[in-house]
Amino acid sequence: MYPFRLASRDYHPADSVISVGDVLIGGGHRVYIAGPCSVENPNQIERIGRAVQGSAHILRGGAYKPRTSPYSFQGLAEEGLKMLQAAGQLLGMPTVTEVVSTEDVELVASYVDMLQIGARNMQNFALLRKVGAQSKPVLLKRGMAATIEEVLLSAEYIMAEGNSQVVLCERGIRTFETYTRNTLDISAIPVLHRLTHLPVIVDPSHASGKWNLVEPLAMAAIACGADGLMIEVHDEPDRAWSDGEQSLKPERYRELIRSVRRLVDCIEGE
Repeated sequence: MYPFRLASRDYHPADSVISVGDVLIGGGHRVYIAGPCSVENPNQIERIGRAVQGSAHILRGGAYKPRTSPYSFQGLAEEGLKMLQAAGQLLGMPTVTEVVSTEDVELVASYVDMLQIGARNMQNFALLRKVGAQSKPVLLKRGMAATIEEVLLSAEYIMAEGNSQVVLCERGIRTFETYTRNTLDISAIPVLHRLTHLPVIVDPSHASGKWNLVEPLAMAAIACGADGLMIEVHDEPDRAWSDGEQSLKPERYRELIRSVRRLVDCIEGE
């Protein structure tokens, strides 16, 4: 018996299917999430949203940005949430953004369709309990130095509060390697699928930190059975307020998704 009872297949043998608006994740339903690291202004988030529409199911954009340096851009807060919500409603796309504080959970949940718990907050247990007490689905990212059991126990905190709508995200872990931002743990995908019924998606943008590595890592993730991808996209990455070096331009993102869909057809024998 594993310590993560609610997240375990021993408790729930069948794959869970999570709903984010009209979008389904898991149980054979793959999701593609795309958008800029940070919401910068209304035109930017709408423009990028239009560029990924049709190749992405969910629009992402950061309004609160926990950064390593206190001098880095920290996000537009509620103004960014308003811009993301307006773009999502205009384009008919559900939205996801990160929440970083227990005090902001209700506010963020009032604007978006899915709450993200970032890698730095994976073991912020008060925040996990808070998002577990509300009804919006939660995207839980694996911490930079977290074991697979630890990320599943973090999911357990959310589920124990009554919210079973959890999607796990492998986004790379910290190793001795410095060429990439993190080291994508490809093995985590089949391991998690064996241990848990929760969907597992992959963020190759944060795993690599380099735009030219996003495509091969995304393809590898899908080949290993990932239930979806979360990819940063910016039409002017050199001028992005955060993480431009790992962002794909919209045309490269659309081509990547076409390649991913061809790969899925091959895997499924269509």
